[in-house]
Amino acid sequence: MKLNDFITLNDIGQIDIDSNQRFFSATESEIEKGLTSDIYFVRSRDLLVSMGLADTLVTAEIFSSGDGIMAGLKEALYLLRSRELEIWALPEGEPMKSKEVVMRIKGRYGDFGVYETPLLGIFASSSGWATAAHSCKTAAGDRMVVCYGARHLHPAVAPVMERAAVIGGADACSCILGALLLGRLPLGTIPHAAFLIVGDTVELAKAYDRFIPKDAPRIILVDTFKDETEEALRVADALGRQLSGIRLDTPSERGGVTPNLVRETRARLDQNGYQHVQIIVSGGVNPERIIELAEAGTDAFGVGSYIARAPAIDMTMDIKEVRGKALAKRGRIPGITENKRLLKMS
Repeated sequence: MKLNDFITLNDIGQIDIDSNQRFFSATESEIEKGLTSDIYFVRSRDLLVSMGLADTLVTAEIFSSGDGIMAGLKEALYLLRSRELEIWALPEGEPMKSKEVVMRIKGRYGDFGVYETPLLGIFASSSGWATAAHSCKTAAGDRMVVCYGARHLHPAVAPVMERAAVIGGADACSCILGALLLGRLPLGTIPHAAFLIVGDTVELAKAYDRFIPKDAPRIILVDTFKDETEEALRVADALGRQLSGIRLDTPSERGGVTPNLVRETRARLDQNGYQHVQIIVSGGVNPERIIELAEAGTDAFGVGSYIARAPAIDMTMDIKEVRGKALAKRGRIPGITENKRLLKMS
């Protein structure tokens, strides 16, 4: 089977998949061949081939079920790259409205119909993640938002999510592959595990200061062993002007990071001459908490589950023209839906 050939109904029974010798996520080749598509799209293509109608020229449109931020276009275009199609789309990062057409595809139905399932999934998930990140960044204003959501998703899709988060407005992400796909470097420091192994926050802070490049920011967790404000001052005393920031990640078992904790930490740092030390907060952060914590003095936020668990924004694909004639199923208006914001992609 060639890379760009779709599977057929007959192929499905012949495919040998050893579920013990692989990750369960689809490979690029499997996505391109249609193995992540719903079976009825493969069945429809085979039927149309048998009738000599697979080459029928159609125009299809994909529209959003809700307001949000458009994301996923780069993957969608890559999926369609080897097909002779005319494509118009809303650029990534653009706001979209409910029922707005985000992509229009014109070509032979047999060349792209099988891709309806992955195309809708790509746009739905990525746009949902981008929209959640946009909400966080809107709440944070000029304060930094870093996506820490990879741990909340299957690793196969974690880079997709973190990339979408940056498209939506996050300033950076911690997932290595997610950042590299954007041509950026991942952002992050060190976890509680390292502190527990070393046994003392200040000892690890000093080692970290010696270990990382001189131009890298020194940001230290201060909630592992002692009272957060006490640890913040101990670390600040040890590193002085070298300390860029402290991170508060107090677990929910101890009440999480509260606005009052941020205020106290900020006040004590300032009173001891450490006005330059920023406060970064992570753990259960969402737009509502960002607003409260920013008012209390937080300088930056690490957001994980709010973005990673964001609901997808459902997408729908409809055929709107067949052989150049306006045509659609009942409930839809036949013919191309005008959207001047769409740009020609191919």
